[in-house]
Amino acid sequence: MGVGLIGGSIGMALRARGWHVHGVDPDSERLARAVELGALDATGWDPDAELTFVATPVGQLPDAVVEALAAAPEGLVTDVGSVKAPLVATVDDDRFIGGHPMAGSEQEGVDGADAEMFVDAIWVLTPTDATAGDVLARVRSVVSSLGPEILTLPPERHDSLVALVSHVPHLTAATLMGIAAARSEEHSAVLRLAAGGFRDMTRVAAGHPGIWPDICSGNAAAIDGVLEELIRALSAVRAEVAGGDRDGLLKRLETARSARVSLPTGAPRPSELVEVRVPVLDRQGELASITLLATDLDVNIYDLEIAHSAEGDRGVVLLIVESDMVERLKGGLMANGYRPTSAPLA
Repeated sequence: MGVGLIGGSIGMALRARGWHVHGVDPDSERLARAVELGALDATGWDPDAELTFVATPVGQLPDAVVEALAAAPEGLVTDVGSVKAPLVATVDDDRFIGGHPMAGSEQEGVDGADAEMFVDAIWVLTPTDATAGDVLARVRSVVSSLGPEILTLPPERHDSLVALVSHVPHLTAATLMGIAAARSEEHSAVLRLAAGGFRDMTRVAAGHPGIWPDICSGNAAAIDGVLEELIRALSAVRAEVAGGDRDGLLKRLETARSARVSLPTGAPRPSELVEVRVPVLDRQGELASITLLATDLDVNIYDLEIAHSAEGDRGVVLLIVESDMVERLKGGLMANGYRPTSAPLA
């Protein structure tokens, strides 16, 4: 539902992987363009849809998710909004899991859609204790097939972290761009000089501005907290510069450089992956608990599967993780009462 930049990209990515994709959008011209560009096979609701992605502006998500759940009574629903806690609290249905692909483009609308947009991106899923394991596994499997790395977070923690890594950076970039634009009225060379680092830092300010008031409203508390931290940090930088504190400034820059070059990149080779098997009770919330624990331990899950027992109420969760992280994960699982085992993939 919603076939703009993100919805259109999801449609293209699903069709490229063999899915038959229906689309719904209040703009009939946009729907026609989505079919023309290959983002959709057909328009209108599909009552037999296995999974619906809701890609509307944040303020419209609660009503849109409820509509999607009603349109496909047996299907699952996820969304792509960048604020999760208010939505997850509003939609009380075990067929819904909040989601947020950390991907985008300066392009706008379905004409900017790209089937490869989510490859190597981060896609957050926000299950709760009430989320059934099969629901999480199915949504995760479809999303993972589009190429992103899946990160599982509680809705509130997602909002707190995204305020830091996405929302406040966008506001900061927009503010810097605004200062530069104002200065350019006095000094025409300013924007001509705005290349290199400035251009890279303010790139996100070229994104569609219309979505941001809803985002800031929905995540106001977390954004306010990060802005407060940023203002304090900038005040400290200002004092270091004004006071000629070379050592303090150098230490700050070295710390930032070290953190920046340590950002994770790429996926490991299959030979570096290990399968961890976790016997579990076949009950609601079990898989969500395990994936949230892995996130707490900073262990990335590259794939997962649930093997149900033919008899009884037990099963096995199969997790694929990096070999270097196996002992950390197993230790955390054992500390929480699980009895995991592991074996190399190859």
